Amino acid sequence: MSADTVKNTTLNGTLEEGMPVSTERFLTFSSNDLNIGVSTNYVIEIITNHTITMLPLVPDYVKGIINLRGQIIPIIDIRLRMGKPSIDYTSSTCIIVLNINSVQIGIIVDAVQQVMDIDQSKISPVPVENQQELISGMVSSANSSVILFLDCEQLVETY
Repeated sequence: MSADTVKNTTLNGTLEEGMPVSTERFLTFSSNDLNIGVSTNYVIEIITNHTITMLPLVPDYVKGIINLRGQIIPIIDIRLRMGKPSIDYTSSTCIIVLNINSVQIGIIVDAVQQVMDIDQSKISPVPVENQQELISGMVSSANSSVILFLDCEQLVETY
């Protein structure tokens, strides 16, 4: 099934030919030259230009907390959390605020890319030799790039 076929889905999630398809929307972002997707079911909002209050005695990937409309949200640099080197933040760096099982958390990413509908049957497991702790699967996109999927449940458990 091609990406063009998926776009022809009806509201009830079936193809016009009657073949069922299970698609999910993912927000894709880049981090350390990787394309990563997170289910839009978890995404609350994307923010930029927010002051992060540093905290003492936390792992280096926990950048601190923010006060977002009265809600205190811990902020994690996803690049550092995945064991990659730190970089200076740029104008495209932003925070994606997620709600995972009623826990709100913000992740700092290099840049947000787009929202994509992805056929869940096309998602494959990450090869054992390349497995990352926070990655639950991968898929090849139409432009031949690979999109990795963030395991949000694991992110909350291990932060």
